[in-house]
Amino acid sequence: MPIIKVHVPGKPIAKKRPRFARRGNFVTTYNEQETEEGKFILLARQQIKEIAPVGAPVTLHCVFYFPIPKSTSKTKIREIENGRYAHVKKPDADNCLKFVKDCLNGVAWHDDSQVWTVTAVKVYSHEPATFLKISW
Repeated sequence: MPIIKVHVPGKPIAKKRPRFARRGNFVTTYNEQETEEGKFILLARQQIKEIAPVGAPVTLHCVFYFPIPKSTSKTKIREIENGRYAHVKKPDADNCLKFVKDCLNGVAWHDDSQVWTVTAVKVYSHEPATFLKISW
């Protein structure tokens, strides 16, 4: 059972809703996150050497490290460092997870329907990043 670990530095990104624009008599959709997705895919592809076989059940464990807000008091920072303060603000963990799963289609697995077990955790950190552990 291969285990792949992926570390993507930078603030975790949540999947946004599609946007619509009227162009004359037509309505089109566009993606505001194309550059963010491209950066994420590029960094992940460098670390992922093999893709899960078609139909193989994939387990995904994600830890999203969010930056500590600058307005945070020293007392709260100590609580964060001791693991007693949870990240319960936006973005939602499931939106961050959607972004990861959409970006890794064709990179870590053939289709995100292969992902059958998911664990997602949001925490504060001095070094924002996204850490993934993928196995099948």
